[in-house]
Amino acid sequence: MAGFSKKDEKFREYALTASPMKVLLVVAFPLALYQALEAFFKILDAMMASHIGSSEVSAVACLSQITLMINALGTGLAVGGSIKISEAYGQGDSELVRRRVSTIYAMAVLVAGVIALTLVPFAEPFLRLLRTPEDLIKTGAGYFRVEILSLVVGFFNTVFIAIERSRGHSRRILMLNMGVIAVKLSLTAFFVYVVRGGLILIAVATLIGQLLVLVYATFTMRRDDGAFRFTPGMVSLTRQTVGPMLNLAYPVSAEKMLFAAGKVIVNAMSGMYGALTVGALGISNNIGGLTTQWHLGFTDGAAPLISQNRGAGKYKRTLQVYFSLVAVDVIIGMIGLGIVSVALPAIADVFAHSQSHYDAAFRDMIVSIHRWEMLGYITLGINSATMALLIGYGYTKRTMILNVVRVFAYRVPVLWAFQRFTSLGVEAVGMTMMVSNVMTGVTAIGMAIPVVKIMRCDSDSGKKLIKSMVLRTADRQGMC
Repeated sequence: MAGFSKKDEKFREYALTASPMKVLLVVAFPLALYQALEAFFKILDAMMASHIGSSEVSAVACLSQITLMINALGTGLAVGGSIKISEAYGQGDSELVRRRVSTIYAMAVLVAGVIALTLVPFAEPFLRLLRTPEDLIKTGAGYFRVEILSLVVGFFNTVFIAIERSRGHSRRILMLNMGVIAVKLSLTAFFVYVVRGGLILIAVATLIGQLLVLVYATFTMRRDDGAFRFTPGMVSLTRQTVGPMLNLAYPVSAEKMLFAAGKVIVNAMSGMYGALTVGALGISNNIGGLTTQWHLGFTDGAAPLISQNRGAGKYKRTLQVYFSLVAVDVIIGMIGLGIVSVALPAIADVFAHSQSHYDAAFRDMIVSIHRWEMLGYITLGINSATMALLIGYGYTKRTMILNVVRVFAYRVPVLWAFQRFTSLGVEAVGMTMMVSNVMTGVTAIGMAIPVVKIMRCDSDSGKKLIKSMVLRTADRQGMC
């Protein structure tokens, strides 16, 4: 049975012994850079869609939340699998790593097949079920079908990238994704400005990009002769192997599906201010991504580090990684807030230009929404750091609660209240985003405190409590 390669063993030792801040920056910075550049390229993508027309931008903004809701299944599998793989990696159990790697790949293929057979032929009824505006269905149904195919391919790719991330291959992930983004953007520009095609061709560009990742992933796995290689004979769809991964995966999937569903609800509610408001909110979210995607990248890098150190029994180091991450994310939020405060009007102005005219009202909508939304950059950084801590320790049910509260307590009811009890216009959408983002950060602090307290408990008692995954008040009072 193949064990860890020399490179994997070297990274494991580095992750468990080097300075926590240094490890965090080395491992997570390439992932954060990629996420930030992807946010920038999403804005370029939206600009190309706006070149076709404002209604197309609104269709993409609306349908993207629905595809994110579906993609949550693949993301949940990737997170649940990577947590257990990182834990086994930290323990040094190469056989367990190989079994979990092989099993999670097989599960991704099964889920992808079910999604494809269900949604591609029934795309329009599915969109109507979600109360998507009929004019947006007419504009974007074909786009949505191709996006589903991209998601199906992306399920496997997401798992591959999560596994590579747990091995510390962050630079490889950066280079791979940057190459794919370059291909996708080049194709999108060609389809929009040269061919003068519609939204379907934009989705085709995305599908081609995902297929390139799939080809690379397949080639890489065939060459890998270590514990992280996919081995059909090691697939174990038993309760013992699948159960722990699914227990971590389903809260993540549910969380992301509910979060995206909440955004779909907010989009529908925002429609009362006009169809273009949905597009303006989508653009505002993309602008925010220039800052918050940095947070997401550091979370992606920190969660496996926390899990690996936890697997090795190095609980104090997990706390050091967490506080290092909080500091980094707060600094990113402050920098982002300062830059966007100055540049927002110029950024919004770019999206007001289409093939036929300049839409000043659309520009004003974007500015009106995002000048409130950006006030949550710093608290969202704290939230992202806490998510890494909770994911790394396997508390995925808590991350689910956090994101459900973010949408269904701090967002949907707040927007409803603004619409019912005030005379605010489009600005109410931005104020809702601000309330949601700030209160989410405050709630994340409240969730982090008991976990940090337990990690600071007596070493032996803390280990027993962490292993049992129990956070009862009685235990905390009796032990700490």
